[in-house]
Amino acid sequence: MGKRILAVDDSPSIRKMISFTLRNAGYEVTEAGDGQEGLDKARSERMDLVLTDQNMLHMDGLALVRSLRVLPEYQTTPILMITTESSDQIKAQGKAAGATGWMVKPFDPVRLIEIVKKLIG
Repeated sequence: MGKRILAVDDSPSIRKMISFTLRNAGYEVTEAGDGQEGLDKARSERMDLVLTDQNMLHMDGLALVRSLRVLPEYQTTPILMITTESSDQIKAQGKAAGATGWMVKPFDPVRLIEIVKKLIG
């Protein structure tokens, strides 16, 4: 069984692009449309990596990161923010919340695969 990745983004087209890119690289991808759905899916099945957008309804990316980090099984799991937000302030908030890294949209699929391989192999 391949490494499992949770892709959380309110944009169906972004989720599909992430899923397509990572599935072609041999990863299993589960999609969620907002932070709350992502948290629910992360609780129901163990993920090796979480990719999340910041700006979403119901629960934003920073709240999702904080919610995952309090769960024992996600305290050391890599969490990568993939978002249009790029200010130093929001990046600092992400790091403080427990995000492992930050990628700004639009993302380069080749770079995404490189980063994922560094994080989880």
